[in-house]
Formats: sequence, structure tokens, C-alpha cells
Amino acid sequence: QVQLVESGGGLVQPGGSLRLSCAASGFTFSSYYMSWVRQPPGKGPEWVSSINTDGVFTMYADSVKGRFTISRDNTKNTLYLQMNSLKPEDTALYYCARTFSGWGTSTNEYDYWGQGTQVTVSS
Repeated sequence: QVQLVESGGGLVQPGGSLRLSCAASGFTFSSYYMSWVRQPPGKGPEWVSSINTDGVFTMYADSVKGRFTISRDNTKNTLYLQMNSLKPEDTALYYCARTFSGWGTSTNEYDYWGQGTQVTVSS
């Protein structure tokens, strides 16, 4: 069965960095676009970034552009999100999602989500 397991979240001070990972199994990882989505406290999910199958093309929400970098290692079936210059407004539960349609900028383009990893940015 499809499994997506995120890790790497935690508590970090403003301006700090974190690297999230998403280990995928149960499907041909290299055949799917993948996305990162986050859900801030008390709010709905919001798209963060997406990557195409071979990692050459990426897209970012304006709120994270220039600070976050999405990447993937198809030999390890793993998706990454390097987050730099973190801000308190980046605090959220971060999910990776398998994208079955389009670029994955909308939540209705995902068919599987992980359980999420919490990122808290606070001094």
C-alpha cells in the first residue's frame, strides 16, 4: 500500500533552518509529481511547493519562494524540503502528498498524504 512518512520537523528559532524528509513506499515514486502542503494552526491546508518526476522542474508558493527548496532522490524514494530563514508564520503541520493530476498546487490534485510533521518557529 502507498505510504508517505514525513520527518525532520521540530522547534526552531526565527531565521533558523530545517530539512524535512518524506519517505515513500508502495508505489513507483519516480513516476509521480510530489508536493509539500502545510496546515497552520486553525487554518486550512495550503500548498507550499511541488516537483516534477525527475526533479528538474519545481514550483513554490510566493510565501516561501527564495527561502525553501524542494528536491527529491528517486534512488532513495525520498522527497525533501529545505527550509531556510524560517519565520513564525511558517509554523504549521507539514505534509508530503502524492500528486496525481496537474502540478499539485491544489489539494484536489493529491491522492495520498502522509501523517505530517510539525514545524514550530518561535523564539
